[in-house]
Amino acid sequence: MDQIADGFKGERAIVVPYSVRNFQAENELTKNVFITHIGYYPNAKYHFRKRSKGALENILIYCENGKGFITFEDEQFSLTKDQAFIIPAHKAHSYEAEISKPWSIYWLHFKGINTSLHNTISGKIINMNDARLSDRLNLFEEIYQNLEMGFYPDNLEYSSICLQHFLASIKYTDQFLKIRTADAEVLDVIPMSIIYMKNNLTNKITLHEIAQHTGYSSSYFGALFLERTSCTPMDYYNQLKIQKSCSLLQFSTMKIKEIAYHLGYYDPFHFSKTFRLVMEISPREYRLRYKSQM
Repeated sequence: MDQIADGFKGERAIVVPYSVRNFQAENELTKNVFITHIGYYPNAKYHFRKRSKGALENILIYCENGKGFITFEDEQFSLTKDQAFIIPAHKAHSYEAEISKPWSIYWLHFKGINTSLHNTISGKIINMNDARLSDRLNLFEEIYQNLEMGFYPDNLEYSSICLQHFLASIKYTDQFLKIRTADAEVLDVIPMSIIYMKNNLTNKITLHEIAQHTGYSSSYFGALFLERTSCTPMDYYNQLKIQKSCSLLQFSTMKIKEIAYHLGYYDPFHFSKTFRLVMEISPREYRLRYKSQM
Protein backbone atom coordinates (compact mmCIF):
# COMPACT_ATOMS: atom_id res chain seq x y z
CA MET A 1 0.00 0.00 0.00
CA ASP A 2 1.27 3.46 -0.88
CA GLN A 3 1.31 5.84 2.08
CA ILE A 4 1.75 9.57 1.58
CA ALA A 5 1.94 12.59 3.85
CA ASP A 6 0.31 15.00 1.41
CA GLY A 7 -0.36 15.62 -2.28
CA PHE A 8 -4.15 15.51 -2.69
CA LYS A 9 -6.22 17.05 -5.47
CA GLY A 10 -7.81 20.25 -4.23
CA GLU A 11 -5.64 20.50 -1.13
CA ARG A 12 -4.93 23.86 0.50
CA ALA A 13 -2.21 24.67 2.99
CA ILE A 14 -0.26 27.56 4.49
CA VAL A 15 3.02 27.18 6.36
CA VAL A 16 3.91 30.22 8.44
CA PRO A 17 7.64 31.05 8.04
CA TYR A 18 9.86 30.80 11.12
CA SER A 19 10.56 34.53 11.11
CA VAL A 20 6.81 35.19 11.36
CA ARG A 21 6.44 32.58 14.12
CA ASN A 22 9.08 34.45 16.11
CA PHE A 23 6.97 37.59 15.80
CA GLN A 24 3.86 35.68 16.92
CA ALA A 25 5.70 34.25 19.93
CA GLU A 26 6.61 37.74 21.12
CA ASN A 27 3.48 39.69 20.17
CA GLU A 28 1.17 40.39 23.13
CA LEU A 29 -1.98 39.46 21.19
CA THR A 30 -0.68 36.26 19.60
CA LYS A 31 1.83 34.71 22.01
CA ASN A 32 -0.81 32.80 24.00
CA VAL A 33 -2.04 30.76 21.03
CA PHE A 34 -1.02 31.08 17.37
CA ILE A 35 -1.06 29.17 14.08
CA THR A 36 2.06 27.68 12.49
CA HIS A 37 0.43 25.51 9.79
CA ILE A 38 -3.12 25.26 8.46
CA GLY A 39 -4.79 23.42 5.62
CA TYR A 40 -7.46 21.20 4.12
CA TYR A 41 -6.99 17.77 2.53
CA PRO A 42 -10.01 16.48 0.55
CA ASN A 43 -10.44 12.74 -0.04
CA ALA A 44 -6.94 12.16 1.30
CA LYS A 45 -6.40 8.61 0.08
CA TYR A 46 -3.38 6.87 1.63
CA HIS A 47 -2.74 9.88 3.87
CA PHE A 48 -0.33 8.79 6.59
CA ARG A 49 1.94 10.48 9.08
CA LYS A 50 3.96 9.08 11.98
CA ARG A 51 6.00 11.09 14.48
CA SER A 52 7.83 8.97 17.04
CA LYS A 53 8.81 12.07 19.04
CA GLY A 54 5.66 14.05 18.36
CA ALA A 55 5.38 17.46 16.72
CA LEU A 56 6.68 20.78 17.99
CA GLU A 57 3.11 22.09 17.94
CA ASN A 58 -0.33 20.88 18.97
CA ILE A 59 -2.25 19.42 16.01
CA LEU A 60 -6.00 19.72 15.51
CA ILE A 61 -7.67 17.48 12.93
CA TYR A 62 -11.36 17.82 12.04
CA CYS A 63 -12.90 15.09 9.85
CA GLU A 64 -15.40 16.56 7.40
CA ASN A 65 -16.17 13.28 5.64
CA GLY A 66 -14.86 9.74 5.42
CA LYS A 67 -12.86 8.05 8.14
CA GLY A 68 -9.36 7.85 9.55
CA PHE A 69 -7.42 6.59 12.54
CA ILE A 70 -5.29 8.36 15.13
CA THR A 71 -2.90 6.42 17.37
CA PHE A 72 -2.01 8.31 20.53
CA GLU A 73 -0.57 6.99 23.81
CA ASP A 74 -0.88 3.38 22.63
CA GLU A 75 -4.59 3.75 21.89
CA GLN A 76 -6.20 3.93 18.46
CA PHE A 77 -9.07 6.35 17.91
CA SER A 78 -11.43 6.17 14.94
CA LEU A 79 -12.21 9.62 13.57
CA THR A 80 -15.35 9.94 11.46
CA LYS A 81 -17.60 12.67 10.04
CA ASP A 82 -17.94 15.79 12.23
CA GLN A 83 -15.42 14.62 14.80
CA ALA A 84 -12.19 16.30 15.80
CA PHE A 85 -9.07 15.39 17.75
CA ILE A 86 -6.28 17.48 19.27
CA ILE A 87 -2.85 15.84 19.51
CA PRO A 88 -0.70 17.57 22.17
CA ALA A 89 2.77 18.77 21.23
CA HIS A 90 5.79 16.51 21.84
CA LYS A 91 3.62 13.38 22.11
CA ALA A 92 4.30 10.35 19.90
CA HIS A 93 1.48 9.70 17.45
CA SER A 94 0.46 8.58 14.02
CA TYR A 95 -2.62 9.09 11.86
CA GLU A 96 -3.88 7.72 8.58
CA ALA A 97 -6.91 7.69 6.31
CA GLU A 98 -9.04 4.57 6.00
CA ILE A 99 -8.40 2.84 2.67
CA SER A 100 -11.99 2.27 1.54
CA LYS A 101 -13.41 5.63 2.64
CA PRO A 102 -10.52 8.09 3.12
CA TRP A 103 -11.14 11.14 5.21
CA SER A 104 -11.40 14.76 4.15
CA ILE A 105 -9.86 16.84 6.92
CA TYR A 106 -9.36 20.38 8.06
CA TRP A 107 -6.16 20.58 10.08
CA LEU A 108 -3.94 23.08 11.83
CA HIS A 109 -0.84 23.22 13.99
CA PHE A 110 -0.77 25.69 16.87
CA LYS A 111 1.37 26.61 19.84
CA GLY A 112 1.74 29.33 22.47
CA ILE A 113 2.51 29.98 26.12
CA ASN A 114 -1.06 29.40 27.35
CA THR A 115 -2.20 25.77 27.11
CA SER A 116 -5.05 26.02 29.59
CA LEU A 117 -7.60 26.63 26.83
CA HIS A 118 -7.06 23.31 25.12
CA ASN A 119 -5.35 20.89 27.53
CA THR A 120 -8.69 19.59 28.85
CA ILE A 121 -9.97 18.79 25.34
CA SER A 122 -6.79 17.20 23.96
CA GLY A 123 -6.22 13.50 23.42
CA LYS A 124 -9.85 12.50 22.97
CA ILE A 125 -12.61 12.42 20.36
CA ILE A 126 -14.51 15.72 20.09
CA ASN A 127 -18.00 15.54 18.58
CA MET A 128 -18.83 18.68 16.58
CA ASN A 129 -22.13 17.68 14.92
CA ASP A 130 -24.17 20.41 16.57
CA ALA A 131 -26.23 23.38 15.38
CA ARG A 132 -23.22 25.69 15.05
CA LEU A 133 -20.81 23.45 13.16
CA SER A 134 -20.91 25.81 10.18
CA ASP A 135 -19.92 28.70 12.46
CA ARG A 136 -16.82 26.81 13.56
CA LEU A 137 -15.89 26.08 9.95
CA ASN A 138 -16.39 29.76 9.16
CA LEU A 139 -13.87 30.56 11.92
CA PHE A 140 -11.44 28.14 10.29
CA GLU A 141 -11.94 29.85 6.94
CA GLU A 142 -11.43 33.27 8.52
CA ILE A 143 -8.13 32.09 9.96
CA TYR A 144 -7.05 30.62 6.62
CA GLN A 145 -8.13 33.56 4.47
CA ASN A 146 -6.51 36.14 6.73
CA LEU A 147 -3.20 34.28 6.69
CA GLU A 148 -3.59 33.84 2.93
CA MET A 149 -3.89 37.62 2.55
CA GLY A 150 -0.42 38.17 4.02
CA PHE A 151 1.55 37.78 7.25
CA TYR A 152 0.86 41.30 8.48
CA PRO A 153 0.33 42.06 12.20
CA ASP A 154 -3.42 42.69 11.89
CA ASN A 155 -3.95 39.43 9.97
CA LEU A 156 -1.84 37.43 12.44
CA GLU A 157 -3.53 38.96 15.48
CA TYR A 158 -7.02 38.43 14.11
CA SER A 159 -6.19 34.83 13.17
CA SER A 160 -4.93 34.17 16.69
CA ILE A 161 -8.11 35.59 18.21
CA CYS A 162 -10.23 33.46 15.84
CA LEU A 163 -8.25 30.39 16.91
CA GLN A 164 -8.92 31.14 20.57
CA HIS A 165 -12.63 31.49 19.73
CA PHE A 166 -12.51 28.18 17.82
CA LEU A 167 -10.93 26.35 20.77
CA ALA A 168 -13.30 28.02 23.23
CA SER A 169 -16.28 26.86 21.14
CA ILE A 170 -15.15 23.28 21.76
CA LYS A 171 -14.28 23.64 25.43
CA TYR A 172 -17.42 25.66 26.27
CA THR A 173 -19.90 23.99 23.94
CA ASP A 174 -23.00 24.79 26.01
CA GLN A 175 -22.17 28.50 26.03
CA PHE A 176 -21.32 28.45 22.33
CA LEU A 177 -24.67 26.91 21.41
CA LYS A 178 -26.70 29.51 23.31
CA ILE A 179 -26.02 32.32 20.91
CA ARG A 180 -26.05 32.26 17.12
CA THR A 181 -24.62 35.33 15.51
CA ALA A 182 -25.95 36.76 12.27
CA ASP A 183 -24.17 35.78 9.08
CA ALA A 184 -24.41 39.23 7.54
CA GLU A 185 -21.04 40.70 6.62
CA VAL A 186 -20.18 44.01 5.08
CA LEU A 187 -17.51 43.80 2.41
CA ASP A 188 -15.62 47.08 2.58
CA VAL A 189 -13.14 48.50 0.16
CA ILE A 190 -9.97 46.90 1.60
CA PRO A 191 -11.14 43.25 1.46
CA MET A 192 -12.70 44.01 -1.92
CA SER A 193 -9.37 45.22 -3.28
CA ILE A 194 -7.46 42.30 -1.78
CA ILE A 195 -9.84 39.80 -3.40
CA TYR A 196 -9.28 41.58 -6.72
CA MET A 197 -5.52 41.30 -6.22
CA LYS A 198 -5.79 37.58 -5.41
CA ASN A 199 -7.84 37.00 -8.55
CA ASN A 200 -5.14 38.66 -10.65
CA LEU A 201 -1.92 37.18 -9.29
CA THR A 202 -0.96 35.83 -12.72
CA ASN A 203 -1.57 39.20 -14.36
CA LYS A 204 0.30 42.48 -14.16
CA ILE A 205 -2.20 44.90 -12.67
CA THR A 206 -1.50 48.49 -11.68
CA LEU A 207 -2.49 50.66 -8.75
CA HIS A 208 -4.88 52.49 -11.06
CA GLU A 209 -6.63 49.24 -12.02
CA ILE A 210 -7.01 48.17 -8.38
CA ALA A 211 -8.34 51.59 -7.36
CA GLN A 212 -10.70 51.65 -10.34
CA HIS A 213 -12.12 48.31 -9.22
CA THR A 214 -13.04 49.83 -5.84
CA GLY A 215 -14.48 53.00 -7.35
CA TYR A 216 -11.92 55.35 -5.80
CA SER A 217 -9.12 57.45 -7.23
CA SER A 218 -5.60 56.02 -7.07
CA SER A 219 -4.41 58.64 -4.58
CA TYR A 220 -7.37 58.27 -2.20
CA PHE A 221 -7.39 54.46 -2.38
CA GLY A 222 -3.62 54.27 -1.88
CA ALA A 223 -3.78 56.48 1.22
CA LEU A 224 -6.76 54.54 2.63
CA PHE A 225 -5.10 51.17 2.02
CA LEU A 226 -1.87 52.34 3.66
CA GLU A 227 -3.79 53.65 6.68
CA ARG A 228 -5.71 50.39 7.14
CA THR A 229 -2.90 47.91 6.48
CA SER A 230 0.34 49.84 7.10
CA CYS A 231 1.35 48.74 3.62
CA THR A 232 1.02 50.22 0.14
CA PRO A 233 -1.36 48.40 -2.25
CA MET A 234 1.42 47.33 -4.60
CA ASP A 235 3.61 46.05 -1.76
CA TYR A 236 0.63 44.05 -0.54
CA TYR A 237 -0.01 42.75 -4.06
CA ASN A 238 3.61 41.63 -4.37
CA GLN A 239 3.37 39.95 -0.96
CA LEU A 240 0.36 37.98 -2.21
CA LYS A 241 2.36 36.91 -5.26
CA ILE A 242 5.12 35.61 -3.01
CA GLN A 243 2.61 33.77 -0.87
CA LYS A 244 1.11 32.16 -3.98
CA SER A 245 4.59 31.16 -5.08
CA CYS A 246 5.09 29.48 -1.69
CA SER A 247 2.01 27.34 -2.34
CA LEU A 248 3.24 26.43 -5.83
CA LEU A 249 6.70 25.57 -4.49
CA GLN A 250 5.20 23.36 -1.82
CA PHE A 251 2.37 21.64 -3.67
CA SER A 252 3.19 21.70 -7.40
CA THR A 253 5.88 20.20 -9.59
CA MET A 254 6.38 23.45 -11.53
CA LYS A 255 9.98 24.48 -11.98
CA ILE A 256 11.07 27.68 -10.26
CA LYS A 257 11.42 29.52 -13.55
CA GLU A 258 7.91 28.37 -14.55
CA ILE A 259 6.52 29.76 -11.28
CA ALA A 260 8.33 33.04 -11.91
CA TYR A 261 6.82 33.53 -15.37
CA HIS A 262 3.43 32.23 -14.22
CA LEU A 263 3.25 35.00 -11.60
CA GLY A 264 4.39 37.76 -13.94
CA TYR A 265 8.05 38.17 -12.98
CA TYR A 266 10.18 39.20 -15.94
CA ASP A 267 12.89 36.63 -15.17
CA PRO A 268 13.67 33.92 -12.56
CA PHE A 269 16.47 36.03 -11.04
CA HIS A 270 14.05 38.87 -10.29
CA PHE A 271 11.64 36.38 -8.73
CA SER A 272 14.33 34.75 -6.58
CA LYS A 273 15.63 38.11 -5.40
CA THR A 274 12.14 39.32 -4.47
CA PHE A 275 11.31 35.99 -2.80
CA ARG A 276 14.45 36.12 -0.64
CA LEU A 277 13.70 39.69 0.46
CA VAL A 278 10.28 38.62 1.76
CA MET A 279 10.89 35.05 3.00
CA GLU A 280 14.59 35.36 3.97
CA ILE A 281 15.43 32.15 2.07
CA SER A 282 15.60 31.29 -1.63
CA PRO A 283 12.74 29.58 -3.50
CA ARG A 284 14.83 26.44 -3.77
CA GLU A 285 15.50 26.41 -0.01
CA TYR A 286 11.81 26.98 0.70
CA ARG A 287 10.82 24.01 -1.47
CA LEU A 288 13.29 21.73 0.29
CA ARG A 289 12.29 22.89 3.78
CA TYR A 290 8.50 22.94 3.49
CA LYS A 291 7.67 20.29 0.90
CA SER A 292 6.04 18.00 3.50
CA GLN A 293 4.81 19.57 6.73
CA MET A 294 1.47 18.01 7.68
